[in-house]
Amino acid sequence: MIAIVGGFVAASMWALSTLCTSRSSRMIPPSSVLAWVMVTGTIVVLPIGISTGPPTDLDGATAGWLAVVGVANVVGLLCVYSALRIGKVGIVAPIASAEGAVAALLAVLAGEQIAAGAGSMLVLIAVGVVLASSTRDEDPTIRRHDGIAVTLAGISAVLFGLGLYAAARLSGEIPLPWIILPSRLVGAAALALPLALTRRLRLTRASAPFVVTSGLAEIIGFAAFTVGSRHGIAISAVIASQFAALAAVAAFFLFRERLARVQVVGVVAIAIGVAVLTGLQA
Repeated sequence: MIAIVGGFVAASMWALSTLCTSRSSRMIPPSSVLAWVMVTGTIVVLPIGISTGPPTDLDGATAGWLAVVGVANVVGLLCVYSALRIGKVGIVAPIASAEGAVAALLAVLAGEQIAAGAGSMLVLIAVGVVLASSTRDEDPTIRRHDGIAVTLAGISAVLFGLGLYAAARLSGEIPLPWIILPSRLVGAAALALPLALTRRLRLTRASAPFVVTSGLAEIIGFAAFTVGSRHGIAISAVIASQFAALAAVAAFFLFRERLARVQVVGVVAIAIGVAVLTGLQA
């Protein structure tokens, strides 16, 4: 049950982050959005990490997994932020949510056991992602933008899945703040600092609340997933992918986004797959 709760809290927070990012990335460049999200995370998590003390048994393998978490999360977020700048939330979010299936697949390949019938639900979720990414818009410019957004979202899904699996591997070995910190430190040092030094770091009064909210939601979501993954990587990861359905529904009401019927079918398939998977595991 902890895996289910952790996954659902992560889904809620990542849906909120996705909605905020879809707005802020249209106000300032995606690189600046990501930089501020990482800076926000560093400001919040670093003092907690210092107070708990650094990991005492940090070996080569653990350091390697931490590096995977840091790089995969930062590059994945940059891809999805860029996709949200030109694409619809209802398209980008479901594709990016395949991160859960990627992490679950890695967990299964590593030997983790999941409930009977869960495999078919993973397939249903994957089919839903494909349908949600379909577009039939006749405007060539919109179709091209949708194609780029789909590609970027797909890359982010793979990277996020790898990062989630790496974080789950570390969840029982080092304190939680030090699992969350690597990507924030990488983003702050490799992105925010160079942008600030070259005077290309952008922030407006309108975008500030969105980027700060995204930064906080990313932290809470990642922490919830990591705790949940201690009791089941595959299940927690797939339930966390429900953020796509939550974000798509919210975008329909908040931003008046309209999706094609096949895309709606895809989003529904994802939601059903996650719901049934939750019931099987419970």
